Amino acid sequence: MFREQFGGGPEFVVRAPGRVNLIGEHTDYNDGFVLPMAIDRATWIALRPRADGRILLHSLEHPDVLIFDLGKIEKRPHRWSEYPKGVAWALRDAGHALRGWEGSCGCDVPMGAGLSSSASFELAVARAFAAVSNLAWDPARMAKLCQRAENQWVGVNCGIMDQMISACGRAGHALLIDCRSLETKLVPLPRGAVVVVLDTGTRRGLVDSAYNERRAQCEAAARFFGVRALRDVSIADFEKRADGLDELTRRRARHVITENERTCAAAKTSDPAVLGKLMDASHTSLREDFEVTNTELNIMVQCARSLSSCYGARMTGAGFGGCAVALVQERAVGGFVETVKAEYYKQTGLTAAVYVCRPINGAEVVLNSRHACSSGSNQRTT
Repeated sequence: MFREQFGGGPEFVVRAPGRVNLIGEHTDYNDGFVLPMAIDRATWIALRPRADGRILLHSLEHPDVLIFDLGKIEKRPHRWSEYPKGVAWALRDAGHALRGWEGSCGCDVPMGAGLSSSASFELAVARAFAAVSNLAWDPARMAKLCQRAENQWVGVNCGIMDQMISACGRAGHALLIDCRSLETKLVPLPRGAVVVVLDTGTRRGLVDSAYNERRAQCEAAARFFGVRALRDVSIADFEKRADGLDELTRRRARHVITENERTCAAAKTSDPAVLGKLMDASHTSLREDFEVTNTELNIMVQCARSLSSCYGARMTGAGFGGCAVALVQERAVGGFVETVKAEYYKQTGLTAAVYVCRPINGAEVVLNSRHACSSGSNQRTT
């Protein structure tokens, strides 16, 4: 596509992955813990620098072409083009001198499935700016700037998890993220197990209002306990004082507090059976205490759990539709995929999209023709 649009080859190709969260749901905005992994589905951008301070971007997924001037970035009604503009705004506002570029992008992260296609796009754009503008690449700092772009430019009040894992992921590992300090710890996936993402084919409805409602309930619970966030409440403290909360707020708080415990325990185990049980318990809590599943998610999780090759399964993402995630015996994954798809269709009449995922590196440069020319090789650079 780049050659068709611009002639010649790109100077850089960059890639930034989507993600799946293994455990730790609705804990991020409570200053808690999450355990996502970067998946082998990503946004890719082929690009080369321009001398006029302009950005031209063609997309395989959208018919319109994004064109804007770095000297005059203007906000428009929300659409895909606001993400690159927001990233440029956040980088410039942080003091980075940016150079223009022209490029073509494509994304194989499923849209709207809760796998963070938006964070993938943001980090790919940031990596593109860093490549052409010779910016030092600090993954955590770039993640925070991309989160700021989504919060303040695009207008989506997301937490930090999606951008952090897209920036900081490591092949073969999940990443335990402390959403308060942004400290991270690499967590190897259990041997002999693979992660399978199960897309229900349903998309989230009323998620913004439900998200805001649950966030307010969690904040009310934190005020009751006299702490900054529910992350600061232990299970023992909760059990001593929980009767002072109304029943609904008590259940919301219980999910967050126990989910933090489960997430930290998941990061410490190398046993897939233990991790699977923690994932099962997470789904039960999300269904009964936090009430963010839907019928299709519950059916999908049950279909997965019914097979002996499945260690555990849970909904993943904000909820109310989207995807579930399962931990499955590697040697049996082919049969697992076919059986779950067939059983889910039998029970719902919906065709599931199923992705067997492996954890990969975060945002990186995968082609640098400057480097190739100077070294005489096509060596990848990060």
